[in-house]
Amino acid sequence: MCLGIPGRVEAITDERGLRMGTVSFGGIQKPVCLAYVPEATVGEWVLVHVGFALSRIDEVEAHRVFELLREIDALEELET
Repeated sequence: MCLGIPGRVEAITDERGLRMGTVSFGGIQKPVCLAYVPEATVGEWVLVHVGFALSRIDEVEAHRVFELLREIDALEELET
């Protein structure tokens, strides 16, 4: 099983022929490979796993994933 985290594409660049983007994860920006989502544009949301954007998602779905992640964290805190 893998965990994909939603992020918002802030910028797109070409690094030696490889499509890369700066993606924001709740204010933290990271470089992400956009080769698997060539149709992604600035302002769109993508699902990222280990530095690779795997698919585009809409903003509603992105916020739904963030909410689920918050719930999981809250559950883990209750178990300790």
